[in-house]
Amino acid sequence: MSSSPSSNPSRRRASRRRTATVALAGVAALIAAAVQSGAATAAPAKPQPGKANPAHSSVRLTAAQRAGLIRDADAGRADTARSIGLGAEEKLVARDVVKDGDGTLHTRYERTYAGLPVLGGDLIVDTAPSGATRRVVKASGATLKVAGLTPAVPKATAERQAVARAKKLGGTKSAADSVRTVIWAATGKPVLAHETVVGGLQDDGTPSELHVITDATSGEKLYEYQGIRTGVGNTQYSGQVPLTTTQSGSAYTLTDGDRGGHKTYNLNRGTSGTGTLFSQGTDTWGNGTISDPATAGADAHYGAAVTWDFYQDTFGRSGIKNNGVGAYSRVHYGNSYVNAFWSDSCFCMTYGDGSGNADPLTALDVAGHEMSHGVTSNTAGLNYSGESGGLNEATSDIFGTGVEFYANNASDPGDYLIGEKIDINGDGTPLRYLDKPSKDGASKDSWYSGIGGVDVHYSSGPANHFFYLLSEGSGAKVIDGVSYDSPTADGLPVTGIGRDKALQIWYRALTTKWTSTTNYSGARTGTLAAAGELYGTTSAEYAAVQDAWAGVGVGTRPGGDTGTSYESTTPVAIPDNGPAITSDITVTGRSGNAPSNLRVAVNITHTWRGDLVIDLVGPSGTSYRLKNFSSSDSGDDVDETYTVNASAEPADGTWKLKVQDQAAQDKGMLNSWKVTFP
Repeated sequence: MSSSPSSNPSRRRASRRRTATVALAGVAALIAAAVQSGAATAAPAKPQPGKANPAHSSVRLTAAQRAGLIRDADAGRADTARSIGLGAEEKLVARDVVKDGDGTLHTRYERTYAGLPVLGGDLIVDTAPSGATRRVVKASGATLKVAGLTPAVPKATAERQAVARAKKLGGTKSAADSVRTVIWAATGKPVLAHETVVGGLQDDGTPSELHVITDATSGEKLYEYQGIRTGVGNTQYSGQVPLTTTQSGSAYTLTDGDRGGHKTYNLNRGTSGTGTLFSQGTDTWGNGTISDPATAGADAHYGAAVTWDFYQDTFGRSGIKNNGVGAYSRVHYGNSYVNAFWSDSCFCMTYGDGSGNADPLTALDVAGHEMSHGVTSNTAGLNYSGESGGLNEATSDIFGTGVEFYANNASDPGDYLIGEKIDINGDGTPLRYLDKPSKDGASKDSWYSGIGGVDVHYSSGPANHFFYLLSEGSGAKVIDGVSYDSPTADGLPVTGIGRDKALQIWYRALTTKWTSTTNYSGARTGTLAAAGELYGTTSAEYAAVQDAWAGVGVGTRPGGDTGTSYESTTPVAIPDNGPAITSDITVTGRSGNAPSNLRVAVNITHTWRGDLVIDLVGPSGTSYRLKNFSSSDSGDDVDETYTVNASAEPADGTWKLKVQDQAAQDKGMLNSWKVTFP
């Protein structure tokens, strides 16, 4: 049951809910004179805040309009494939379309090769209103071609290996749910492979959808990731809140007809199926404590409604898939299950009741976090491993934070803390902190070359930190009664642009710029492109994006590095799978030791950056690793600035950059590099 909508967004949100009484460089290449960055030039005009340009902002599409655009894209997919230079064996399948105010279309496609799905073959085609292609963003730049289509390794072998791997992770199933032959293109050179999905349960009781990619020629495991993203009424966490319910006869159910038919079910300690739809004779749900099972149901139902409204009112998105269809929620999963999770396969959100079944994980930011995994899955599809996995997790933390602020609920006010209500640590501390992620003891504040090997819940730290800096800025401050103190990797301040603008930039990058393999470098590129489209490349917002990324060790600030730079610009070819090359820079006239925040900017053109290992070698001969070999890094070029603690090195002397290509069939060039002393 619902009332008619109002033109006022806040009133309209309330009217959509049923009001009920409820609770909820070459060797020897040297620039003879140091480049003085910013020392002898006039300060540029300060960038001014901008307003979002409606021509480059996405318009709100009805479900029918979106479906029509996808049908049109599918109808013209053959012409599109030819126009962007795909091979005869490659075909496109339209998955999503975003339309801008000026008529530009951002169409997201999956790809097939000889009829086989291409994992890591996704791409975005930007089309002008005239029909001309403006830009193509690919998850992988590698040429899509494989030696043969007949597997040397049978599916049964791949299945046995995947099942064995799942058992090592706590799984109990003796057979896979599915095995299919694919082209694996997400990491390096495309190969014929098998994708095996093993279901069952993980060791903590979370359902499992373990995806294992096996080379169909050698039998080598190439990649793995977990498909499960982990995570009125008188509610436990949000107080008394309005809920939208449905009345049928004399009974009411937790069915939200205003939000795509979202339903909330009681699993009653079960771990499979949907359980029982919450139904009762009155429209008052729960009592605010765990003694009434409907309390958790009210929290979950409220969380789903607020998340739906947040996406619709903030971005014009109609539901998780942007098709007007609601997901469903399940509460009381398992016994003392200390987690919550989103599953694409059931298109549902599930909550455990916490340790001792005393603290259900149905808090508002947890709900927003987990359901946002569904949004990511249906947009960029960020792979849930490596750097893209960290960005996936951060996206859920960022939008979960947005949901909490959007709700404006006095019982659970917005903050930059994740899971502060559910006491998952048992000591009252939050699960994660966005202002300084390392406060949780495991997350990383800034990017570094090995971050792709960290668990995705902790490698999300730099992106979470970026979002906080972009929203609120650096340094100590109190926001709505919560104290924060956010540092920066380069020791320089960041001025925030406000959470609303930061959310718009992140969402536009997610939906129109990023692909399944986007890493931190690509995230910076995408958010800069989004900020430029929305606010202009000379705006304060664009400059703040640069500052905030530099504040977490990704890229440099506007106008380049400040300080004194020494640069080598003589190109040096990098042998394919060969010996390391070095490039020298000699620094003179500097007393004492090098700083603890020496910046090393590297520019390399390469066909696959994953096989590159890069080191800085100081005057003492000590090596400092800048970039490790990473088979999961599917990008091409290296255009990065690394921060090195070189305080044990004398400043004067010969500094070397050492680069080695450690895998075959790729070539590259070291174009330039420089060291900057702040």
